Amino acid sequence: MSSFSLSLTRGITRVTGAALGPYQSAVIRIGFSVTWLLFLLREFPHRQELYGPDAPWSWDIAQQLIANNHAFTVLMWSDSQVWFEIVYVLAVLASLALLLGWRTRTASVLFMVGVLSLQNRSVFLGDGGDNVIHLMAIYLVFTRCGQVWSLDARRARLGREARARGERVRPDRVGPALWGALGLALAAATLAGRLSAGWGVVFWGLWAVQALWWVVDNRVRGAEPRVLLDIVANLVHNAALFVIMAEACLIYATAGWYKIQGSRWQDGTAVYYPLHLDYFSPWPALSDLLTGYGTIVMLVTYGTVIAQVAFPFTLFNRRVKNVLLVVMITEHAVIAVVLGLPFFSLAMIAADAVFLPTSFLLLLGGWVARARGGLFSRGEGPVVPGPRADEPSAPDPAEPTHVGSKA
Repeated sequence: MSSFSLSLTRGITRVTGAALGPYQSAVIRIGFSVTWLLFLLREFPHRQELYGPDAPWSWDIAQQLIANNHAFTVLMWSDSQVWFEIVYVLAVLASLALLLGWRTRTASVLFMVGVLSLQNRSVFLGDGGDNVIHLMAIYLVFTRCGQVWSLDARRARLGREARARGERVRPDRVGPALWGALGLALAAATLAGRLSAGWGVVFWGLWAVQALWWVVDNRVRGAEPRVLLDIVANLVHNAALFVIMAEACLIYATAGWYKIQGSRWQDGTAVYYPLHLDYFSPWPALSDLLTGYGTIVMLVTYGTVIAQVAFPFTLFNRRVKNVLLVVMITEHAVIAVVLGLPFFSLAMIAADAVFLPTSFLLLLGGWVARARGGLFSRGEGPVVPGPRADEPSAPDPAEPTHVGSKA
């Protein structure tokens, strides 16, 4: 066999044999769900002005826009105050479920529905961070982001341990009940003509895939059907993870190259101006301190452009990539404090997390596990934050099944 054929065989085996980056996908699941959840909770007192019937972007205007761009939002199904409150609360609950990794496949779809429904209702609200969450909410549906650090992983582990002890494991009743309830809701929306043909195919397809998984797990004998489904799911997961990585690179590259064309970025003064806008100066004294030194302003301005333009190219060198990741995450943390954009920064940090080394995430999981042990010394907490050797979906740290470098 030629070296090319051997390499091709190894590559196919790699992308079909496992869902790559289990810890990276878990981190971005947690990152984006907690960002959206915190935003919804912070804006809960102002939800009416943002997305509700009292919003400046009125329901009638939003309905006209949706009729033209065919964007998806369940808030356009009714202008009722009760309906808006139900959707908002469900968006909060879906974010919490995805954060904890409870019924992750279903939670990811409901999370996407909540994000699209609220953001498409008032399209002129939000910032770049909202656009990132908008895209990532769609991509997460196609990932197996509950393999580790989730209630799903914990439930699977407890089931395996019980079977290993010879105990009878009770069949899952919550999953089929949830699947049935959502099927009824989907049927009602379809019969009422609330779903366009395209979105109807998407949601019915996702619902049918979930049904297929349940049938194969519970009714089909033999390992072949399950192996086939795993291969397809791994391919879809790995493709979605690649798209997430490409999207993050595209965001930085586009931002960097557009900055290069700006005269203020060219002369090294661009950072000065937003720090003196009232809207972006929650700490005026801190802004004055940072902009009081021209050298600092120039270094930050040029450094931002260099980091954003260079980031996609540093992925080919793990050490440079890791250093630049620290720079980018630090930059977003500073933006959160100095410019008062916490949710934009959290969204970008969550996007950056897909490139974090597996070894660092394992170390981080260990720290969280020890901290949890101190808080829940009398029992297990709801989420298993640390890796376990008996989880089949969690790769051996010695194996190269990861996204990003181990260094």
